[in-house]
Amino acid sequence: MLFDLKGRRRRVVQGTYLTLAVLMGAGLVLFGIGSSTNGGLGDLFGGGGGSNKGNDVVQKKIDTAEKQLQVNPRNVAALGDVIRGHYQLASTNADPNTGVFSKDARDDLQQAADTWQRYLATKPKKIDLGLGRVMVQAYSGLAQLSSASQASATRYWGGASEASELIAGQQQNAANYIALVQYATLAGQTNKADLAGQKALSLAPKGQRKTVQQQVAQAKSAGSSQAGGGTSPAPSGTAP
Repeated sequence: MLFDLKGRRRRVVQGTYLTLAVLMGAGLVLFGIGSSTNGGLGDLFGGGGGSNKGNDVVQKKIDTAEKQLQVNPRNVAALGDVIRGHYQLASTNADPNTGVFSKDARDDLQQAADTWQRYLATKPKKIDLGLGRVMVQAYSGLAQLSSASQASATRYWGGASEASELIAGQQQNAANYIALVQYATLAGQTNKADLAGQKALSLAPKGQRKTVQQQVAQAKSAGSSQAGGGTSPAPSGTAP
């Protein structure tokens, strides 16, 4: 049995499972795995909405949701549809190989960000985790497009950090907190990054804290080197 393993072999197995957990956590952030969300980063690399016909379908869904919001501005399902729809439209203006957004994506990304703030204003007891992951990527895209203005880029990284913090608080695991370390560092939120790193360590198995500590350090280093650089970083635990 796996849990009867002892000694060095057991430590190796624990290390393997922790590494897989980090990779899976990063996959959740990137692709919305395990959620019902549409418009995750996987859609971005796949061309998102695709054809003009596909864009028309997405736009109609946004229009329908906007009409629902005129009746009830706090309709969280409609707010989610607007956010996902604008992100999907933005993703059609991204390089399918690198995931870098073009300037034509800015308006849709900003619409998603504005609607996200309306969503948060409803004070949901629990956020839609898939929606939160979409917003980490939307804010990252806005930061990338605002690289010429350090203040604007930092503000958008702050949005990504906020969304990442909500995800980590609701789904507590080392991988999510390591991702938060990186986004908080990009936003210049040193104290938050430090606390997130400590939380990641506290959630790690005792025998793997050194590994997680190294990953936290790497996340801080990646965030520091990319801050203001106009790139959209992959969360720690993934290949760039």
